[in-house]
Amino acid sequence: PARISLHINRVSFIQLVPSPAEMEPDRPIGYGAFGVVWSVTDPRDGRKVALKKMPNVFQNLVSCKRVFRELRMLCFFKHDNVLSALDILQPPQIDCFEEIYVITELMQSDLHKVIVSPQPLTTDHIKVFLYQILRGLKYLHSAGILHRDIKPGNLLVNSNCLLKICDFGLARVEEPDPSRHMTQEVVTQYYRAPEVLMGSRHYGPAIDIWSVGCIFAELLGRRILFQAQSPIQQLDLITDLLGTPPLSAMASACEGARAHILRGPHKPPSLSVLYMLSDAATHEAVHLLCRMLVFDPAKRISGSDALSHPYLDEGRLRYHTCMCQCCYSVPSGRVYTRDFEPPAERPFSHSYEESMLSVWQGKELIHRFITEHQQGKRVPLCINPQSAAFKTFIRFWYFVGSNCHSETSHCSFNL
Repeated sequence: PARISLHINRVSFIQLVPSPAEMEPDRPIGYGAFGVVWSVTDPRDGRKVALKKMPNVFQNLVSCKRVFRELRMLCFFKHDNVLSALDILQPPQIDCFEEIYVITELMQSDLHKVIVSPQPLTTDHIKVFLYQILRGLKYLHSAGILHRDIKPGNLLVNSNCLLKICDFGLARVEEPDPSRHMTQEVVTQYYRAPEVLMGSRHYGPAIDIWSVGCIFAELLGRRILFQAQSPIQQLDLITDLLGTPPLSAMASACEGARAHILRGPHKPPSLSVLYMLSDAATHEAVHLLCRMLVFDPAKRISGSDALSHPYLDEGRLRYHTCMCQCCYSVPSGRVYTRDFEPPAERPFSHSYEESMLSVWQGKELIHRFITEHQQGKRVPLCINPQSAAFKTFIRFWYFVGSNCHSETSHCSFNL
């Protein structure tokens, strides 16, 4: 990873020094839950942007719904701390339509690279980062969206400490019916909430808050809090810290997980060890951390309540003093927005999924959505199959011909 230099002033900046590879015109910069991301140049204005390729879209109906959900979410988001789609590349005619390419803002690094770097992380950095994570998460949860893979690598950062939540490949709409089962194949293990580890078939926004708590501890201690080799060991590490949970906190657990906890020795909580993470682990910090790392999801703090914790007062002030776009400066001073942590204007709707009964129907819906999304906007872009990096970036046959391209005029996307 690139060398990262931290410089503190009144706004708490990070300076990211690019490596020679980062100076290259086009390059791969990351791999998400479902897709690969490249840094490319938008030929319309010369701006560096990120291009995400969503492959294998139409393998089956489940894949089709998942990709369409992520695509619609990226177009739905309107928040400074949540990555959104700037554009979607023009698709070929529907018979040749196999993959989707989404353009987003290009960020300079991610929180994982910041944490593992040898440079110091101050309390100011931690507060500003944590504030933005929770601010973005409040927006997502207010829209009824569960991210389900919050981790440092999915938190993009810029040199001015601006942070954006990214990678919605595992995201879904919150399920209001507790009798409907939800997948347990979510969240990177180190950041997985105990209810998911214990086989709960239904969960809510609290699983994201647990992940944020793990990241908060990682920012304080510069190491992963619960780094286990297996889900069972992960659960054991959690109970080593939190103690043996009461039966009421395991109500939704599967029988095997509950039996594993109960047949082991009773463990008292050892939360005092959190003060040993670093000098930045003050009483206020540990108090908020303990509210996030609660075994029972019903008693875990919400994103909105976490934002009201006094530990984040300085992070809020620093962010809105000169980092945000919702406040602005005038000669007489700073004009602040009326709502520092706005919710989504409306819930995210997934009613469209009801009409997706086959892969072909899904292909038609996605193709129509992209086409309608581009109407009245800038000159559409498409992949340039003649570029030098094309074969490296994509591994599918690109059929040249009038039957594989829309007749709409376009400019090539330089890879």
